[in-house]
Amino acid sequence: MIVRFGGGGMLRVSECGLALIVFWCLAPTAAIAGPPYRTDDPEPTPLGHYELYTFSTGMVARDGTSGSLPAFELNYGLIPNGQLTIDASVAFDSPSNDSTQFGYGDTPISFKYRFIQEDKEGWRPQVAVFPLVQLPTGDHSRGLGAGHVLAFLPIWAQKSFGDWTTYGGGGYWINQGSVGDKDYWFFGALLQRKITDKLSVAGEIFHQTANTVDGDDSTGFNFGAIYNFNEHDHFVFSAGRGLQNADTTNDFSWYVGFLLTGP
Repeated sequence: MIVRFGGGGMLRVSECGLALIVFWCLAPTAAIAGPPYRTDDPEPTPLGHYELYTFSTGMVARDGTSGSLPAFELNYGLIPNGQLTIDASVAFDSPSNDSTQFGYGDTPISFKYRFIQEDKEGWRPQVAVFPLVQLPTGDHSRGLGAGHVLAFLPIWAQKSFGDWTTYGGGGYWINQGSVGDKDYWFFGALLQRKITDKLSVAGEIFHQTANTVDGDDSTGFNFGAIYNFNEHDHFVFSAGRGLQNADTTNDFSWYVGFLLTGP
């Protein structure tokens, strides 16, 4: 199973389920929301502009440590209010009772479309859909991929009030692969605030239903920070753990990356 961070960071988790993140968040601008958080936002990359993330994700659980190093995410403003996202990663899986495996991971491709614009003077939020298809390009037999196609059908909403922004939502994962897999829901909410022009901090909480027949629902949290070196260069970081079934799903998890925005 692969966990996707915001616009696309990937992380393999155990068959028992998942657990990390989603409720408060404090980010410098909505344009670079999403990674390093699990909750995504509805604001697409502007037309003709791009966002390029270089990052590592990881998770420690009872049965080992897994994640990606390095990984890349490209967001591009393909049409007005529409963003294309493609991810690529070198995945790793280090079971507690076996040798570490490295190799190319699964490949998510997604498209965000904002169909409601925010009323900045009123209460109407901006709203977008962000459907995703995850291609099974990783080697499932070595723990480096899900082994089948997954699809995620979410909807995200956002409203800003001065330096404060809140966004969240969720959707349905189609997970019809191996025997024992099952479709599941993911929900997240997030609150963010700009601290200074350069630094912001964040936190979030999320809930996910079981993704296997014998799995458990999971809930967790995450805290993070974004530091703007300048208009184009940004450092992004988050870390957290599960609150429910943490020993099998998420004793500790992280996202560390560098974001380049342009032109």
